[in-house]
Amino acid sequence: MVTTRDDIRNIAIIAHVDHGKTTLVDELLKQSGVFRANQEVQERVMDSNDIERERGITILSKNTAVFYKDTKINIIDTPGHADFGGEVERVLKMVNGVVLVVDAFEGTMPQTKFVLMKALALNLPVIVCINKIDRPEARPAEVIDEVLELFMDLDASDEQLDCPFIYASARDGYAMYNLDDEKKDMTPLFETIVNYIPAPTGDPDANTQVLISTIDYNEYVGRIGIGKVDNGSLKVNQEAVVVNHHDPDKLEKVRISKLYEFDGLNKVDVSEAKIGSIVAISGIADIHIGDTICSPENPVAIPFQKISEPTISMNFIVNDSPLAGQEGKYVTSRHIRDRLFRELNTDVSLRVEETDSPDSLKVSGRGELHLSVLIENMRREGYEFAVSKAEVLYHYDENGKKLEPMELAYVDVPDEFTGAVISKLQQRKGELLNMGSIAGGYTRLEFKIPSRGLIGYRGEFMTDTKGNGIINTMFDGYEPFRGEIAYRSTGSLIAFETGESVTYGLFSAQERGTLFIGPGEKVYSGMIIGQSSKAEDIELNVCKKKHLTNTRSSSADEALTLVPPRKLSLEQALDFIDTDELLEVTPESLRIRKRILDPTMRKRASIAKKNAMK
Repeated sequence: MVTTRDDIRNIAIIAHVDHGKTTLVDELLKQSGVFRANQEVQERVMDSNDIERERGITILSKNTAVFYKDTKINIIDTPGHADFGGEVERVLKMVNGVVLVVDAFEGTMPQTKFVLMKALALNLPVIVCINKIDRPEARPAEVIDEVLELFMDLDASDEQLDCPFIYASARDGYAMYNLDDEKKDMTPLFETIVNYIPAPTGDPDANTQVLISTIDYNEYVGRIGIGKVDNGSLKVNQEAVVVNHHDPDKLEKVRISKLYEFDGLNKVDVSEAKIGSIVAISGIADIHIGDTICSPENPVAIPFQKISEPTISMNFIVNDSPLAGQEGKYVTSRHIRDRLFRELNTDVSLRVEETDSPDSLKVSGRGELHLSVLIENMRREGYEFAVSKAEVLYHYDENGKKLEPMELAYVDVPDEFTGAVISKLQQRKGELLNMGSIAGGYTRLEFKIPSRGLIGYRGEFMTDTKGNGIINTMFDGYEPFRGEIAYRSTGSLIAFETGESVTYGLFSAQERGTLFIGPGEKVYSGMIIGQSSKAEDIELNVCKKKHLTNTRSSSADEALTLVPPRKLSLEQALDFIDTDELLEVTPESLRIRKRILDPTMRKRASIAKKNAMK
């Protein structure tokens, strides 16, 4: 018999990137007594990964639980960035409702639409939390209208439209039912969650069914499956079978060796979990997202949507430059292969495939940020390797016609830069769909553009808008190929001698373009040391010293002044490289190089390519 478990609420916090989800979860943790009164707590405590903390973004969904009066509230903090949308899709299967956080100034943004669409498709009730109302430029009344418009655009039902609105400042730790209420604490949000979000239901006497929605990984216990008990109960040492909705042949006998529930930021050992509980299960070696753990008597898989397919790929290659192996700890193809396949334990949106070469692996992901976070994690762990330029993954229809992934790009740009941005995006095969004024002297542009048109564009966009533009993208299916795109209008400055860069050599090189290196840096033949101001590549000797002569002119000893080099970040370097170039990644350095280092071989390859295109 189906019953309701009133002492539990399961919710996900969803929002556009940087609208305050993680800070809101921090406050709910603090005000529910998870931390001691005098405990030192770092900001955004849920962002546990170094890169998450530095960039201020959530990459992996996190589970936590708080108690409000007699109710346990399981909270899942989800990523807000499109590249990690796979995380959001999955965790929504574990919850009975969502809290949609919207910035009181920025209003609804592309990812707000994406995450809300996923929640409405699953018929989940929504609480709208208008956050950051303490901002001086906050406009909560207009933002509520924007949210309701978005609900209507997404064909929300009447019940979904009739959702509660809460006003909050997560940073200052208060929530209110109305804007003129007293600013006290988070009680209004807690009360709304308990009263509005339905309690989980299930049949406690039925056979066990637990759908695994997230995978955690731990060096000591291996894979940990996280999911909600839909029916029956789950006990330690229970015999069970693992089945999968998308793989009818899967039927694997297992024993539940360890069972945990969440309490604050900790996992707590439990001997039994009942319906509605969100649990972590260890001891099943090859458990995957979408698997259902069932009783052996009646193994029925719970339906689960397929994870969205990757849209771009890069090759991860063993570093073979003259400086290879000098800075990295893990440099061989075996090290790189093992690390990439280990990443598949937790990242379901990633694909890793073998290639014709034993020294190269094709890695596919949801976007440039998705892959750059993996590259950054690997270099911090001591790996050294090279990566190729990101390329999109094409599909073909039944007539053999080439289809490519498309994105909707939403661009907020100061009015004076609108023309430059429209011109650049149109050159990259973008189609302007909408254009309108928004607050603060900004224009909002909406483009439909091929995914490959955005590869390498963000750096240019920041330059064109003097750092004041905001660009957000959302995957929008596959459409016919739109034709070739020229990624870069300028060539590269290439070193043709191996050695150490000196001021004299760099001084004459800087007239030819923008340098990426300063004096005293190791260079090798075929390494890219800057961006040419012309369309073609230029080879230079930056190790050249000034010859001494017997006579000294009056100006001979004047110091040579170098323009400070442009140091590229990982994202900028990935944006900059062209299809015939590689990015050499080590724990200490990022070096851009030509695929073919030898200048004569490079010339031959270029001629052969031109002949093949004729």
